[in-house]
Amino acid sequence: MAFVFTDANFKTEVESGKPVVVDFWAEWCGPCRMVTPIIEELAAEYEGKVLIGKMNVDENSETPGEFSVRNIPTILFIKDGKVVDKHVGAATKAALKEKVDALL
Repeated sequence: MAFVFTDANFKTEVESGKPVVVDFWAEWCGPCRMVTPIIEELAAEYEGKVLIGKMNVDENSETPGEFSVRNIPTILFIKDGKVVDKHVGAATKAALKEKVDALL
């Protein structure tokens, strides 16, 4: 199951030392709903290696603002506390998996 990021836990989780993938999304966003099952599958596949989760932009405004998230879905790939890659819009599982593998 994908981790649930919030403004309150984001910094702690990103600084945990593990690579992190964050999907910024909202309930009303059609492309976000297309990406959700892929994020869930990747979270299960990479459990223990990469922290993969989602942040609802309607419930958390501080973190998306810090990372200049203007469109959703926006997926950030973070290693050693720094954004190393970013994907905006819907994507295939293969495309996202390739970016997750690059974190390892």
